[in-house]
Amino acid sequence: MKNRLLILTICLIATIKMMAQEFTLHGKVVDENNQPLEFAIVSVASQGKTAVTSLKGDYSLKLHSADSVVVKFSYIGFKTKTKVLRRPRGKQTLQVVLREASTTLDEVNIKGEKIQSDQIQELKTKDMKMTPSANGNGVESLVQQQAGVSTHNELSSQYNVRGGAFDENSVYINNVEVFRPFLVRSGQQEGLSVINPYMVDKIGFSTGGYAAKYGDKMSSALDITYKTLKAKSKKPVVEGSLAASLLGADAYIGLGTQKLSWLNSVRYKTTSYLLGSMETKGEYKPNYLDYQTYLSYQPNKRWKLDFIGYISDNHYNFEPEDRETKFGTMENVKSFRVYFDGQEKDRFLTYFGTLGITRQFTANTSLSLLGSAFYTKEQEKYDIQGQYWLDETETSENLGVGTYFEHARNYLTARVMSAKLMLKHKVKKHQMEAAVSLKREHIEENSVEYEMRDSAGYSIPHNGKDLYMVYSLKARNELNANRMEAYIQDTYRFSGGTADSTGNGQTHYTLNYGIRMSHWNFNRETIVSPRLSLAIIPANHENTTLRFAAGLYYQAPFFKELRDTSTVNGITIASLNKKIKSQRSIHFIAGYDYRFKIGDQRYKFSAEAYYKALSNLVPYSVSNVKVVYYGQNECSGHAAGLDFKLYGEFVPGTDSWLSLSLMDTKMKLGGKSIPLPTDQRYAVNLFFTDYFPGSKKWRMSLKLAFADGLPFAAPHRELETNSFRATAYRRADIGMSYQLLDNSRREKKTFLKNVMLGVDCLNLFGIDNVNSYYWVTDVTSQQYAVPNYLTGRQLNARILLEF
Repeated sequence: MKNRLLILTICLIATIKMMAQEFTLHGKVVDENNQPLEFAIVSVASQGKTAVTSLKGDYSLKLHSADSVVVKFSYIGFKTKTKVLRRPRGKQTLQVVLREASTTLDEVNIKGEKIQSDQIQELKTKDMKMTPSANGNGVESLVQQQAGVSTHNELSSQYNVRGGAFDENSVYINNVEVFRPFLVRSGQQEGLSVINPYMVDKIGFSTGGYAAKYGDKMSSALDITYKTLKAKSKKPVVEGSLAASLLGADAYIGLGTQKLSWLNSVRYKTTSYLLGSMETKGEYKPNYLDYQTYLSYQPNKRWKLDFIGYISDNHYNFEPEDRETKFGTMENVKSFRVYFDGQEKDRFLTYFGTLGITRQFTANTSLSLLGSAFYTKEQEKYDIQGQYWLDETETSENLGVGTYFEHARNYLTARVMSAKLMLKHKVKKHQMEAAVSLKREHIEENSVEYEMRDSAGYSIPHNGKDLYMVYSLKARNELNANRMEAYIQDTYRFSGGTADSTGNGQTHYTLNYGIRMSHWNFNRETIVSPRLSLAIIPANHENTTLRFAAGLYYQAPFFKELRDTSTVNGITIASLNKKIKSQRSIHFIAGYDYRFKIGDQRYKFSAEAYYKALSNLVPYSVSNVKVVYYGQNECSGHAAGLDFKLYGEFVPGTDSWLSLSLMDTKMKLGGKSIPLPTDQRYAVNLFFTDYFPGSKKWRMSLKLAFADGLPFAAPHRELETNSFRATAYRRADIGMSYQLLDNSRREKKTFLKNVMLGVDCLNLFGIDNVNSYYWVTDVTSQQYAVPNYLTGRQLNARILLEF
């Protein structure tokens, strides 16, 4: 009994002694801004104990006491910190501040041109300011002047890239794809672009061979990044501008603190003055209004919240009165006169919003959740009757008298909602990116259109017994579909060869490779798109870059491509084709860039050769800016060409360029090889800026465009009859601006930073460019193509105030 009591006493004393040697360590791990660091590691290597901090940065460890206990605190991207505890007992509290591992350097200003190492070229935002433009969309106007890009309508912000349709161009704002209204059929109806030029920080544009991060479109990618304002001290930063011209007015204001950036802009546009120069006289009442806001909040270096809100209300009202057009050759001039009754009333209401949350785990790793919503409500209504006379001018012979009546009641509502999870990670020479997104699409359409023609008392067409409309369409469709998309890509930068003492002798490579996948439950199609590009800067030729790209690109069908038509008793019915497949294009691109100087001026010459193998194409026709698809995968084809561009400072301190594009496109339809509707065999664009001698206050900007006409045929006919080609598009716009005040360095006591006055002459030479054709048919079914001309020569005055 005594032995048992002795043993129990010894064990109790040992236990009490061991408990006395244990202690609890708890506390918090924060950064320099006193923000908690979650998932930081707290470890005591000598005891094999480890803890991970909570979302609030808290931790707790039970440890054995000793003469000294070494505790290590570590977090990826931050400097590791070590603490030594001397004879710890009981409860110990320790709060640790970790500092970032990266070293912040003082601000350095570097002048130079960015070397293009992929298929995205960076366009300068300054090139879109105070330049003459009829459509007022600064970003799109800049894109339209690039090599490989074509447009034939100064009223439109739409553009074609290397033989592709308008719908084959993807547009992104802050990593979110944006959409445009569906029913727009003419440049006059187009309002303000969703891209707000006052908010733009960076513009990236690719004419082909772009990376897997850009969506399923076959022709181009436009990547817009909005700017953020950040104050360097506690005093907020404020900037803004007011602009006005005969074509509209804009107001912009931005506020920036150390954590918050808030940009706001209101724009108003009216083209009444511009449309007054067209041959169809009448009362034009277009007015376009929008508001856009961009809010970016960054409470600390690890979290960031972005919000974009956009609303636009575009109205196009038109009451035509009369029109007279002269056309033909010098020896055979014809006159077409029309008197109108009726009107057109269109409205396009659009809402768009994005919300993004970004978690910056380290300086090299981030995770973003992006949500977006797009809503459009569109209506196109017109009842227009025209009574026309077609005369031979030389002989005064009447070739035809008739009446036509056009009617439309087109309504469309669309909603597209999406959620995207995106991961970015940098490690050594790799820059990786991956994302998965889900989209919900809902579109409702209710359209009725018809056109009646009466020539010399006969309704056309007629068979002597029955009367038919020359064109009649009915469509009542609803689309509900889900789309899943995912991609992963990597940009790997490395060097080869042995460098000498000056660092030369190595060849530098930039390899981008990735794959994209998409599934659409409407047609149950899954597409996989691998993409690859390589840029090489050869050893000892640092001014030369060789670029190569290849990839498989799909045009995932959307609402327009789905509309399949069938004609019964003269009435065309449009329905949705569930069996349609994605159009496909295989890109092969080889590019060459050479950078050089003449004196102190920098220049860059670029050349690209491309070939696109096209298959599963859905044929389409183009009228003005309206693209009408056949709704069936009926043909294959190709697009091949050469693009050249010379860019640089032809005049010190200014940017100018000259581009030349050569292209050939063909598609096989119905056993016949025909050019694509956007086949533009050549195009030349010049943008030139200059200052007056002896003064930089006066600046001149000149835009020249000379492009081949597009193929066309009579309306409502098959594409195989595209046996005509429109006349070449030729246009010159010139603008003069005067800097009334330059206070960019804040040397004068005024809140204004810059005041600019400008005057433009649009269509300097008054060239009658053809936009489309109106076809007049007599009772013998002989047709005459009457050209519809674009805007004439116009003057525009502008003023810009910046503060």
